[in-house]
Amino acid sequence: MRRIVAAFLLTAWTGMAQEVAAHAPQSDLQSPPQNARTNQKSTITVPAGTKVVLALTSPIWARTAKVGDSVHAATAFPVAVGNDMAIPPGTYVEGRIDSLARPGWLSNHAEFQLHFTKLVFANGYTVELPDVIENADGTGSQAVTSNANAFQPSVDMGARASATADIEAAVARVYVEVTSRNDILLDNGAPIEMVLQSSLSLEADSVAAAVSRSKPLQIGPSKSSTRCVPTPGTPGTSDTVIPGSPGTPDTVIPGGPGMPDIVVPGIPATPPTVIPGSPGFAGTVCPGPPIVTWAPSGKDLHTKTIVLTNPMQIGGVPLAAGTYQIRWSGFGPTAQVEIVQNKKQIAQTPARIVILGKASLANEVAPSTNADGSVSLGLLQFAGETFALFFD
Repeated sequence: MRRIVAAFLLTAWTGMAQEVAAHAPQSDLQSPPQNARTNQKSTITVPAGTKVVLALTSPIWARTAKVGDSVHAATAFPVAVGNDMAIPPGTYVEGRIDSLARPGWLSNHAEFQLHFTKLVFANGYTVELPDVIENADGTGSQAVTSNANAFQPSVDMGARASATADIEAAVARVYVEVTSRNDILLDNGAPIEMVLQSSLSLEADSVAAAVSRSKPLQIGPSKSSTRCVPTPGTPGTSDTVIPGSPGTPDTVIPGGPGMPDIVVPGIPATPPTVIPGSPGFAGTVCPGPPIVTWAPSGKDLHTKTIVLTNPMQIGGVPLAAGTYQIRWSGFGPTAQVEIVQNKKQIAQTPARIVILGKASLANEVAPSTNADGSVSLGLLQFAGETFALFFD
């Protein structure tokens, strides 16, 4: 009897449990395990426009440097985002030379354009820095490579504009005060300012592990890599002068009556003898070290001409179809751009200056469609130039 009652109770309890499960909220049944929620890795996003101070870890030689050569440096100052360390000092950076202008007889400056391709943290965490494709309206960007540790789109791609720009992810423009007699164009330890042209997404845990292993670079002048060794000169020797003899006069012996005088010739004088000394040799003087400096005077002034085939606006100012002059100063990452027509300023607006992966084949004006349907000036590219202007 007891067994029958127990079986009945067990059957009733099972039925009740199944009924409760059937009427339970679907969200409760499908709730993921707690550990699944914590598996997502947190990230640190370094915003576009961030400047990173680098120090060159290997010199760039005057005779052998060429476009495409690798450049190696390390971060000399930490980069923080909020209260989080994003790029600790001592992080290695790898890049390449995009363009190089050497010093000459009439110029004591060298000019570099560099782009950077990789960050290597102290714990081995490696972040690729691929080129970025950005729309003319600035509403989206897309990494060229699919590497997970790379520059990420800052916003949704959205509708694409009529043109895009191939942007270098991290760049630097370097001007060096150096003569054509130097054997190096950039010395070991030379300071370089790298600019991030798009946001950089980093794994927070990997960065934290790298911070504990990072060793800041030593503060102070680095030993020069130049092969030039100054040598002292020799003073030389003066001439050696051996005095000559003054000689003796003739001796005259008077003759007797009716006899002529007898003349005994004297000894003629001899000139001094001069033995030339050695001229000596001038010492070897090394030229001054290369010094990273600002752009030469007038180098950072830009004037370009564009043609608008359709009307549009910029900063709320309407621009009719026609020819305009675009003027600005500096290489960015931002600048105040002046738009002039017939020597009259039409508008003045800020713009982002971005370094491109390759020179533009022609002038290009790309519009950007606003949310209200109006059309604004979005992007300007210039023939033969490796930079573009974005009007956000």
